Amino acid sequence: MSVKIGINPITWTNDDVPSLGGDTPLEQCVAETRQAGYRGTELGGKFPRTSDALRTVLAEHDLELVSGWYDGRILERDVDAEFEAVLPHLTLLRDLGAKHVVYADTSRGRHDAIFRPFSERPRLTEDEWPAYGAKITALAERMRDFGVAMAFHHHMGTIVESDAEIDALMAHSGEAVGLLYDTGHCAFSGGDPVSLLDRHLRRVVHFHCKDVRPDVLARARNADMSFMDAVMAGIFTVPGDGVIPYAALLPKLAEAGYAGWLVVEAEQDPAKAHPLTYATMGYRNLLAAAKAAGLSVEV
Repeated sequence: MSVKIGINPITWTNDDVPSLGGDTPLEQCVAETRQAGYRGTELGGKFPRTSDALRTVLAEHDLELVSGWYDGRILERDVDAEFEAVLPHLTLLRDLGAKHVVYADTSRGRHDAIFRPFSERPRLTEDEWPAYGAKITALAERMRDFGVAMAFHHHMGTIVESDAEIDALMAHSGEAVGLLYDTGHCAFSGGDPVSLLDRHLRRVVHFHCKDVRPDVLARARNADMSFMDAVMAGIFTVPGDGVIPYAALLPKLAEAGYAGWLVVEAEQDPAKAHPLTYATMGYRNLLAAAKAAGLSVEV
């Protein structure tokens, strides 16, 4: 069993705040992705959304498509409507060989929520969880049967943010709901990355690798910053440049036989964090940590 190391193009350009790298051309993103050593990339807003065009862009740089984010609304829609809405995205991913979709439920105003104090973000009540779990499971089963499985992304500013909410999601949903485990969002939400991974290791199908700067993390939580204000302040960085204990996390993946992607995804201001420099640093640090943990890495 082996893993592959990919990156999210948010290192170069941020879709939520176009002023962050908005003038960086796609060609630079993909060329530097390959230059830094990565095997694949997730989708970003500048990537083509037709299969042939996307395949051409990736093939020119010998890159694979890892996955792609989708702003879900399953809390607010029925399963049929949500599946029809996501189908073009799933089709693109399947055509390019991606095995999972990065699915975050952004119901109840996630995009606004990432610009508001994180204490104001939407939440589910305790009695909403059973029905929600059944609905997300039904959607995930439809996705699995189509050929692109769900990797549910716990994310700041959404209804599944904290460790307790991830626990509730896993408890109330079926096996088709895979977990996208994100080190940075766990830490930012006040969680414990090691114990969270211990509890849900068998459900992890996708792994986002951020690191956090502890001084900014403490300031962000004490000041009740918004997600994007914390990003602008530099809360995130690449693996090995902060305090996330990758030496404790990655051996757990090796022991479990994890065979998916490890994806560097560290939102930073590219004017302050030179993209190629940080992409290269993240790749080298993650590759070394993965090998030290006993993971076989396809390079």
